[in-house]
Amino acid sequence: MYKNFDEVVAAVKQREIERTVAIAGAHDAPVVEAALRAEQQDIAIPIFVGHGEKIKDILRSFDRNPSDYNIIDSPENTEAQTAVDLVKDGSANVLMKGLIETRDMLHPVVAKANDLRTGKLMSHVVFFSNVPNYHKLLVATDGGMVMYPTLEEKVGIVENAVEAMRKMGYKMPRVAVLAAIEKVNPKMRATVEAAELKRMNHEGLIQHCIVEGPLSYDVAMDKAIAHHKGVDCEYCGDFDALILPDIDAGNILGKCLIVTAKAEMGGVIMGAKVPIVLTSRGSSAEEKFFSIAVASLMAGQTL
Repeated sequence: MYKNFDEVVAAVKQREIERTVAIAGAHDAPVVEAALRAEQQDIAIPIFVGHGEKIKDILRSFDRNPSDYNIIDSPENTEAQTAVDLVKDGSANVLMKGLIETRDMLHPVVAKANDLRTGKLMSHVVFFSNVPNYHKLLVATDGGMVMYPTLEEKVGIVENAVEAMRKMGYKMPRVAVLAAIEKVNPKMRATVEAAELKRMNHEGLIQHCIVEGPLSYDVAMDKAIAHHKGVDCEYCGDFDALILPDIDAGNILGKCLIVTAKAEMGGVIMGAKVPIVLTSRGSSAEEKFFSIAVASLMAGQTL
């Protein structure tokens, strides 16, 4: 269990494997700031890919000597492929999106010729810290990639979240599948699929975790509320991950936690051969740093 991102950073430092992040479109001040912080705290070594002169100017603005860094000048629309090539040849074990479009970042990732796919669904796994009235990091997925998942895709979303957490050191992650109510209603697809995911977990089809659902958000997050509503689930108030019904619910919950509750976040794309840091171009340097920390803790880990 991690209480906050400081504990994640400390855990990264304890792992001996070298962590190198290839940053596609690194000509962006918040991206460079996050990468420099990661380097300073001995989390990851950056390789800056993009507009070389802009990257050098940004480094100088942070009082750094560009000659001290690995900078690869890559023409526009080639940055992602160049970063992917660094992973392919073993120069990097984390990918990161900088100042480029998400679709441009993912295009070479999913291209068959680059051999980065694992055959699994790719989904966005986000960690939230400093969630008010919650005692540890909280995973929410998927609010950024899989729009309206089928049951089969939800299985992949659960498995990706569990894989991410296990690579970070979790032994048996506790997973709540959220819906509007706690009972199965045939007219509410989220409840039906939540119950099916729980059944699959109990029968060993989804492994290495504990899956409960359907659960409403309040019940999953608060043991007293669960008791008051008569929900018999020993893990309420202590779940590690929340599985959202669709991208709308995931996106809304995430923005509520960040904007209104002032939580901190860091997220990665799972399902490829390496973790991919894929934050919004408008994300803060801090969010990008936390995402690098999470990805670095997973880098090179096998299960």
